[in-house]
Amino acid sequence: MQGVTLLIAIVGSILALVLPPAYALAAYVATLLWYPDYLRVSIGTIEMSAGRIIVTVLLLRCLLNDELRRKFVWSALDTWVSLTIAVIVGVYCVACGFSYAAIENRGGLITDTWFAYLAARFTITDKDALIRFIKTTGLVLAPLAIHGIVEATTGWQPFYQLAQFRRWRPAEVEAGGTIGTQARWGLTRAIGPFSHPILFGNCFAMFLPINWALRRQRGYWRTWAYALSAMVVLGAISSMSSGPWGALTVVILCLVLEKYKRWLKAILMGLVVLCILAEIGSNRPLYHVMFSYLNFGKGDWYQRARLIDAAIDNFGQWWLAGYGGRDPGWGSREGGYFWGNFTDMNNEFLLVGVQAGILAVIGLCGVLVVAFRGLSYAAGQTKDVQLESIYWSLGCSLVGVIAAWQGVNFFGQMNALFYCLLGTIGASFAFAKCANDDNGRLLRTGNSGVGYGV
Repeated sequence: MQGVTLLIAIVGSILALVLPPAYALAAYVATLLWYPDYLRVSIGTIEMSAGRIIVTVLLLRCLLNDELRRKFVWSALDTWVSLTIAVIVGVYCVACGFSYAAIENRGGLITDTWFAYLAARFTITDKDALIRFIKTTGLVLAPLAIHGIVEATTGWQPFYQLAQFRRWRPAEVEAGGTIGTQARWGLTRAIGPFSHPILFGNCFAMFLPINWALRRQRGYWRTWAYALSAMVVLGAISSMSSGPWGALTVVILCLVLEKYKRWLKAILMGLVVLCILAEIGSNRPLYHVMFSYLNFGKGDWYQRARLIDAAIDNFGQWWLAGYGGRDPGWGSREGGYFWGNFTDMNNEFLLVGVQAGILAVIGLCGVLVVAFRGLSYAAGQTKDVQLESIYWSLGCSLVGVIAAWQGVNFFGQMNALFYCLLGTIGASFAFAKCANDDNGRLLRTGNSGVGYGV
C-alpha cells in the first residue's frame, strides 16, 4: 500500500499547488476524510501519511506566495496555538531525554497540528474563500456519510480491510470483537477510513454546524444545506457510539440556541446552578453525574469518570512534566472490561496533561478561550447576517469538540481536521472589519487584539 499512499500524496500535492488557496485546503481536508492516516510511506524510521505530505507542500506554497504572506497578519490565537504546541512538544521531548523516537513522534504531531493550522490561516483569506471552503467540504463529507450508513446497515467495511497494511497494531481488538466489526443493536459500528468508530462519528459532529450555516446562502445552496446537514447527522449516528451521539446532541442544542441568543447568558447561569445542585444533591463529583446521563452506549462512560478520578489522585506525579511518554499505569486500578494492561487515555485534556504537564493543559484551555472570545467579538462587529451565522456555527463546532474530548482523544487525521477548523476560526476574525459609528461612517475595527497582532 505504500505505492498507493505515495500516489495519493502526489496527486494531493499537485492539487495543493495548482488550485486556488481555499480549494487547495479543501483538497487536503478531502484527503484526511477519505484516506486512512494509518497507511504510511516509510522513509527509514520515519513514516509519512499522505495528509502530512500534502499539508507540508501546501504550507510551503503559502510561505512562498507573496500575496498570501501579505494578507496574513499574526493574531493572539496564533500566539496561543504556537506556544501551546511548543509546550506539548518541548516538555515531552525533555521528559523523554530528547530521544530520537520522541523527536520523531513530536515531529509528526507538529505536522498534524501546527502545519494544518497555519495552512488554514494562510488559505482562508476572505469571506468568499471561507464559504467556498465550507461548500466544498460539505460536498466531500456527504458521500462519506452515505458510506457510513451503508457500513452500519450492511456490515460491508472496505476501508477497514486496509488496516491489515498498517505497521502497528494490525489487529486492534476491543471487548466484543475487533473494533471495525462490532455490532450494536443489530447494526455495525461504521468506521470508514478512520482508526476508530468514535473518531468517525465525531468527525461529522464537528463539521455539522458549518454545513448548517450554508442555509443562509441564496439559491439552491439553501436547500442543499438542509440535505447536507441531514446526511451529516446520519453519518454521526452510523458510528453507533455514545461519544459522537453525545457530541451531536450538544451541537444540535447549540445550533437551536442561535434563535435565542438573547437568553444565552441566562441559560449558562442556569446550567451553572443546576451543576452545583446536581453535585450537592447526588453527593458525587459533577463529572460522575454528567457521564451517567451522557452514556448512550453500554456503560463505557463510567470508565471516563474513573479516568478523571485517577488523574486527580495522581496529580502530583504528572503536573510538572507528565510521564515522559510512559503509560501512567492507571489501567490496573480500574478493573472492568474496558481496561487492559495499558491506560486507555480517552480524554484529550488528560492526555495532554500526562504527556506534557499542567502548562500544556492550561495552554489548550487558553486556545479555546481565545477562539471563543474572537468569535464573540467578530460576531458583535459584523452587520452581515451570513457571516454572523458562520461565527455562531464555528463556535458550535468548538463546543462539540470539547464535548467529544470527554470521551476520546483526537489522533491521526482527526487531530489535523480539528486544527484546520481552528485555523479557519482564526482566519475568520479578520472578516468582521467594519462597524457603523454614530455618523454612519465606516469605522475599521480589525486591528483589535483579538483578530490581529497585539
